[in-house]
Amino acid sequence: MEKETGRIEGFSDGVFAIAITLLVLDLHVPEKDTIKNGSDLLIFLKNQWPVFMAFILSFFSIFIMWVNHHKIFKQIYSRNSAITFANGLILFLVSAVSYPTSLLAQYFDGEASSVVVAIYTGIFVLINLSYNLLWYLASKNKELLRPGITDQAIRKIHNNYLYGLPIYVIALLFSFWIPTVSLIFILGLWIFWAVSSGKIEMHLKVVKKDLI
Repeated sequence: MEKETGRIEGFSDGVFAIAITLLVLDLHVPEKDTIKNGSDLLIFLKNQWPVFMAFILSFFSIFIMWVNHHKIFKQIYSRNSAITFANGLILFLVSAVSYPTSLLAQYFDGEASSVVVAIYTGIFVLINLSYNLLWYLASKNKELLRPGITDQAIRKIHNNYLYGLPIYVIALLFSFWIPTVSLIFILGLWIFWAVSSGKIEMHLKVVKKDLI
């Protein structure tokens, strides 16, 4: 069976690359006439910690989303209109991450912190839903998937994306009371996605080997 998703994957890689590059626009060098010595520069950098935090959080979040996008399309061999538009929804939301990142960078250490963290975590809830939608649309017709993929493997991938949803929702709820805890949940999800996606890939390799 010939893979038909090459153009979708190539276009998606370009969008992910642009989205992750846009994040660096929030990193600013101080005006030369405002810095008299090394102490002034260190004070400036210290005061920029919300900007660095937002950049790091969003960079690795988009990177892990790209890794999972790559893994999911290793299992999708054919496409239809529903898959194309579901993937478009993912790209739309990923390209929008830079805006809540900017809000987080500017307002996290102020009185609006709960609002900006809610907006920030909210977009990741939507992204998680869009990944679940993509896999649901692809997996409900097994003919669209990699030849030989088992029902167990399909369920594992489905559960992998589904398990992340309540964590994102909890992070969103915490943002209204303890914004810092909300961001810690986001950080914890990096580890979750990295570990779980690695386990799934190992499982799929074992299954594929058994089928040969």
